[in-house]
Amino acid sequence: MITKMKKLTFLVYHKEYEPFLERLRELGVVHVVERQRGGMDDTLQQFMQKRATYKNVLSAMYLLAGKQPDAVQAQGVAGDALLARYEKMQADIQALEQRLPALDKDLAQFDVWGDFSWQDIARLRDAGWFIQFYACAEKDFDASWEDTYNVVRICEQGGTLYFVTITPSPVELPIGALRLPASSRPQLLQEKAATEKALEEAREALRAFCKASYRAFESCCNHLQGDIDLWKVKLNSERMADGAVVLLEGWIPADKEAETRRMLDESGVYYEIRDARKGEEAPIKLRNNAFTRMYEVLTKMYGMPDYNEFDPTPILAPFFTLFFAFCMGDAGYGLALIALGFFLKKKLPKSLAGMMNLVITLGIATTLLGTVLGTCFGVSLFDVDVPQWLKQFMIVGKIGDTSYDKQMLLALLIGTVHICLAMTVKAIGETVRYGFKESLSQWGWLLLVVGFICTGGLSFFQLISEQVSTWAFIVIGGVSAIGIYLLNNLHRNVFINIGAGLWDTYNMATGLMGDLLSYIRLYALGLAGGMLGGVFNQLAFMVQDAAGGVPGWVFCGLILVFGHALNIAMSCLSAFVHPLRLTFVEYFKNSGYDGKGEAYKPFARVKDNQ
Repeated sequence: MITKMKKLTFLVYHKEYEPFLERLRELGVVHVVERQRGGMDDTLQQFMQKRATYKNVLSAMYLLAGKQPDAVQAQGVAGDALLARYEKMQADIQALEQRLPALDKDLAQFDVWGDFSWQDIARLRDAGWFIQFYACAEKDFDASWEDTYNVVRICEQGGTLYFVTITPSPVELPIGALRLPASSRPQLLQEKAATEKALEEAREALRAFCKASYRAFESCCNHLQGDIDLWKVKLNSERMADGAVVLLEGWIPADKEAETRRMLDESGVYYEIRDARKGEEAPIKLRNNAFTRMYEVLTKMYGMPDYNEFDPTPILAPFFTLFFAFCMGDAGYGLALIALGFFLKKKLPKSLAGMMNLVITLGIATTLLGTVLGTCFGVSLFDVDVPQWLKQFMIVGKIGDTSYDKQMLLALLIGTVHICLAMTVKAIGETVRYGFKESLSQWGWLLLVVGFICTGGLSFFQLISEQVSTWAFIVIGGVSAIGIYLLNNLHRNVFINIGAGLWDTYNMATGLMGDLLSYIRLYALGLAGGMLGGVFNQLAFMVQDAAGGVPGWVFCGLILVFGHALNIAMSCLSAFVHPLRLTFVEYFKNSGYDGKGEAYKPFARVKDNQ
């Protein structure tokens, strides 16, 4: 359901505006109307950029803290100071990380020359002998250098010759002398070890800092969001009477009117509270029971309803549960989801408890429907020794002597009910918004589709005679045709209405058939999952028979566990995506749902996450 909203307008003296906004934020129920959509001043832009930086750093700190930051929050620490310290520690780590490749590059040069002491080189220079290091391609080496410059060959690698010259004075060969690192190999190794140790200590210090400071930085980020909200409210305020008074508009839930009036009366401001009028874009606050509330996240994925629309969640909830269970189609997989939901509910934060309740609910539905469809971990329950009374409830096999599967017919029947319900919602919704006269076309289509389906069903089961069904088809078709072709728009020419009705007939004839056939995916996905589970069972016991003994049972168990775990993962993905598609496309299209409403976001003080 959609919570009823009240429009709130008040005027505040400019000198009392700042304290009033603080009281309004403490109240935390007013959704401020935005007047400046898409625009922001320099201050707000700086706030937004700063918050984006905070959010990115906060995500990195959470990972560095091992996703388990300390629960105790440090007090009196500024966000900018924490950010500066974090960036300084990251810069130090980056500098150490960049130093290591440079050291490795210097060490790589000594792989050719080996260990030697620069002090020995210096003593030789003091004695009048200069040693210079060279490298060149073997084909470029001049053999005369050996006698002229006392060349000592060091090694040859990959066609490159490494050598030194020992001369009384420095020489200049055409190939140019090498410049080796100023430190010796032992010194470089020692420096590398010290750098690696410093790097590990710096990383550990950063992890400890993130673990200890995450909550404090998170609080700073939340306070920054509060500053952003406050500045947005100021931007959406309208100054009147040469700036003497400030006009602000907003929305409050109807059940919060009493406490809002008390606060405004105490503030001494002029205000007006009235009901939402037709056509006004009031914010949307959903109010549902515990079961339906779990599925509000799916409604929000598509878009919130308009204030004058129906909340689709109460209808989405049971049908999405049914679709998910049908796509899974295995009672054993449902039990696995229930166990997984209870396990993760204890491990994950309380904020995700609602999601785990949804997993458990879908698992229960999968277990029940999987039993009805006669499959448990890929095993056909109808073919094993189960109580006969249970088999009576199973929907398996073909329809009589035909080649049509009962489960396929069930999927089409569910789709028919889903589409008819969507058309009913559309007809009622247009009647509420535009009046009965402006929605005669929708009622005509609803009467035609539902009437023909009901009449055809009664005739198929021989509950009415052929003559009665014939007259029923004629009457239903005639009445429906009046609304579809003649009264679809009372403000247009009748011939234009007939043309528009013919166009609607073409769209309905092609669209409804395609929409209905889409529901076969429920049967196909459930069948595919069951068949794949059966293949894993067959493969596992084939391996057990071939290997025999304890190894055979070990391999059998591994194949069963990993095979069914993989099948559950793939089935869950399909069972989430395809029911969502049937809801977002088939149902929302036929129900006329737009999903362009604005979510209710009260102006309130941002609380720290617990």
